Amino acid sequence: MKICVFGAGAIGGYMGAKLAQAGAEVSLVARGSHLAAMRARGLRLIEEESGTDETVPVRVAEDASELGEQDYVIVTLKAHSVPPVVGKMQPLIGAGTTVVSGVNGVPWWYFHKIGGPLEGTRLASVDPGDAQWTGFGPDRVLGCVVYPAAEVIEPGVVRHIEGNRFSLGEPDGSRSERALRLSRALASAGLKAPVRPKLRDEIWVKLWGNLSFNPISALTHATLDVLCTDPGTRGVARAMMLEAQAIAEKLGVKFPIDVERRIEGGAAVGAHRTSMLQDLDLGRPMEIDALVGSVQELGRITGTPTPAIDTVLALIALRARVAGLYGG
Repeated sequence: MKICVFGAGAIGGYMGAKLAQAGAEVSLVARGSHLAAMRARGLRLIEEESGTDETVPVRVAEDASELGEQDYVIVTLKAHSVPPVVGKMQPLIGAGTTVVSGVNGVPWWYFHKIGGPLEGTRLASVDPGDAQWTGFGPDRVLGCVVYPAAEVIEPGVVRHIEGNRFSLGEPDGSRSERALRLSRALASAGLKAPVRPKLRDEIWVKLWGNLSFNPISALTHATLDVLCTDPGTRGVARAMMLEAQAIAEKLGVKFPIDVERRIEGGAAVGAHRTSMLQDLDLGRPMEIDALVGSVQELGRITGTPTPAIDTVLALIALRARVAGLYGG
């Protein structure tokens, strides 16, 4: 089984290193100094929970044509980075290739095999110009919700902080052989990879926090424990989450917890700086469309008012544009 991780940053590097340690036939696509370091020395993985520190030889490339067709292409880029590089992924894709979408936010394939009047609806906020819908094809996709926390602390070095679950799911909810096969491969690498019949429910529970905590933290520079307990920002997060819940429930999603428990879960994480705040501080493009704009778009599609989401989206979009980190 040939597996390529496209976008071997923190999460992709963690997954790739674990697969390589288990002896899988895995390759990584990366760029810049991170690529150069992995080529020269291998990929060093520091795992905080287990206290292990190991450097793993990995096959890496910048040009996907060096790697050939794959059984699985696991996409772990930031959402806004995927549409522009769909063409560069084509050498990896053959007749039997599965594209695993391990990307935050509402996925571009969301309305594939969902059934009902919205079947096949395209989302311009996450797939402008239908780049992925056309370039990959929705029948090729396998959904994935990513839970680990990791970071690239220097070129060629990934620090894994916590979590090892990558939930998988077919758009139609079936337990397909391709999903089960990948699940087994990830499990053999010490990762949890359950195949979920209702992956969209998990997508929304994670999105609940990303939708609200990320932009609020980037606007206020507050860590999760502070923004989830301050009455004002907690109220804004709650309002955004309730609007998102109304949208999701119209789409058939069932939430296993309520909004208050989800916010308490965020507070319990402690003094964590969200990914959007980190991107702002480091001058990196921010995942505004996938995490916030997509929910606004779904509100329009379902006829659901989103005044709190609209307000926060306007503020964070302007903040990012002023910083030169957003073109939306």
